[in-house]
Amino acid sequence: MIDSTTHVRVARPSRDLAAAERFYVEGLGLSVLWRTAEHVPGEHDLVMVGIPGGSWHFELTRDPERPLDPTPTVDDLFVLYLGAPVDEARVARLEAAGGTRVAAHNPYWDEFGVTVADPDGYRLVLCTRSWTS
Repeated sequence: MIDSTTHVRVARPSRDLAAAERFYVEGLGLSVLWRTAEHVPGEHDLVMVGIPGGSWHFELTRDPERPLDPTPTVDDLFVLYLGAPVDEARVARLEAAGGTRVAAHNPYWDEFGVTVADPDGYRLVLCTRSWTS
């Protein structure tokens, strides 16, 4: 049922879809995979970002009729295991695209990477380590 080919979607509310898209596309380098083209009453506005052909994507949503304020905690993390030093130019692009470099709640992430909060306060960790399961 669930295996390494299962596609994963992570959905998060956003105050401002354009700002969230700018952060993940211009700052991080993801692609827009799909978006609503116009508001449909009773439906959410959304943009899906990820890597074309990848096995996961983010669905960033906004309900214009009943908007939610995102409520991330300091431990709501999206971690990318780079297996290499963090490129400071990438961090600068994330900041220019609306991100804020922050200290990690867990000092492990400061020791092995850089944490950047997106425009809604969710945290992206660029980790210098590799992941092996």
